[in-house]
Amino acid sequence: MVKFRAVYALVVAAAVVAGLVGFFAGSTQVARPGPPVTVTVVRTVTTPIPISIPEKVRAAWIYVGPIGDLGWSYMHDLGRRVVENLFKQWLETTYYESVREAELLSRIDELVRAGYTVIFTTSFDFMDKTYEASLKYPNVLFFHCSGYKRWDNMGTYFADLYQIYYLNGLMAGALTKSGKIGYVAAFTIPEVIRHINAFAIGAREVGEQLGKSVEVYVVEIGAWFAPDKAVDAARYLVDVFGVDVIAFTEDSSAIVEFAQELHRKGKAVYVFGHYAPMYEYGPDAVVSGQLVRWEVIYADILVKIRSGVLNAANLRHVDYWYLLNTGAVELGAHVFENGTVMMVNPKYVPELKNVVVRDKLTGERVSVYDLVMRRYEQMKSAPLLQSLQFSAITHELENTTYVGIGGREKRYLVSTIFDPFVGPLEGWCRYTGDKAFTEYCRKSDRVSIPTGLRLGHADLWNMDWFVSWVKYLGVR
Repeated sequence: MVKFRAVYALVVAAAVVAGLVGFFAGSTQVARPGPPVTVTVVRTVTTPIPISIPEKVRAAWIYVGPIGDLGWSYMHDLGRRVVENLFKQWLETTYYESVREAELLSRIDELVRAGYTVIFTTSFDFMDKTYEASLKYPNVLFFHCSGYKRWDNMGTYFADLYQIYYLNGLMAGALTKSGKIGYVAAFTIPEVIRHINAFAIGAREVGEQLGKSVEVYVVEIGAWFAPDKAVDAARYLVDVFGVDVIAFTEDSSAIVEFAQELHRKGKAVYVFGHYAPMYEYGPDAVVSGQLVRWEVIYADILVKIRSGVLNAANLRHVDYWYLLNTGAVELGAHVFENGTVMMVNPKYVPELKNVVVRDKLTGERVSVYDLVMRRYEQMKSAPLLQSLQFSAITHELENTTYVGIGGREKRYLVSTIFDPFVGPLEGWCRYTGDKAFTEYCRKSDRVSIPTGLRLGHADLWNMDWFVSWVKYLGVR
């Protein structure tokens, strides 16, 4: 597997951590009509957690899958190795791989006994037990990936790929001949639904301009790492539904290798890699893909711990939600030894440049390749947005495109000037009633996003509905 090599320029902001002020019991005279009444106010005195700036940081990672999965756990561990090397003067790391939810607390106990004071848990299923551990060990800093529960010593973080899936979808819409596109999903949780929808929106945006009736067929396999199931699902989509493009959320290169084998036999099925650089496993089949760089988040967290900015008393509102503008995610199929990214397989660049469509924002006619690069820049160029993506307090402001700075004529760009989740959009609910995550699907089994409405963080994070041209085929 190709490894990233990156040089990070880090600006470390040192912070002096103020001591916590205790509360004291006392009595208060309250003026009322008639004789004064003495009211005794009882206050609970809590012992403050001692806060100090660490000279050394010992950090541990707990993975749900094997680090050789070439997907989720592999890329998290790659991030760990990058920061371990980068901060070797003061950082020591370790990890556990292939940890089941039932084992998590015992693993955390082992790490705390061994003196690790920063623990990253990297599966949504680990959320509740991580929260439980944060209460048990108030002096240990916990960071949970993909969850929403936080505490004074427990923050959350995520690097999301929906914008990259949209870019992949634009290419899928250009390359499909049948208009039938497949998607193999580990689980249909909001994260994966969000990615499926973004991919489907991109495919429809291009495909319908070319006269293709685009439909996206989704098969759920019920596992994050199940190469055999993933290949069975991909074969089912190809043989039964005639799909000629496949995207996936499953932590192996199995589907890429399956598509490569089909190309070797003369059957063209295009595929998009997931999480890791997968070009080398399917050089004839891989068009592009999504790459994640967890080290961008890990470096930020660890530097802030080392400098005293983050500590065991102030993580309750720390919630990283990093998108394309942060550098934590990237469009690409391969990373070269010098760190440069192959964003699109050169084999498919001429074909994508020969397909011309209209940019729905400007009306200009451009090649699909140029449209992909244009949208990439539009979603990447949002420097102020990163400040809002660090904190749960500011997530609601992330879809604020402009703010006024001196009258109607003067505006300052805050967010991206383009996002795929802008109405009009029509969809149907994957979950309804009490099982629904959003108000949309608690009220109805259909969703209608009006023209011009831009979905915000809460809408995206809790997405429980599919756009209307997604066909869910169930668990296989």
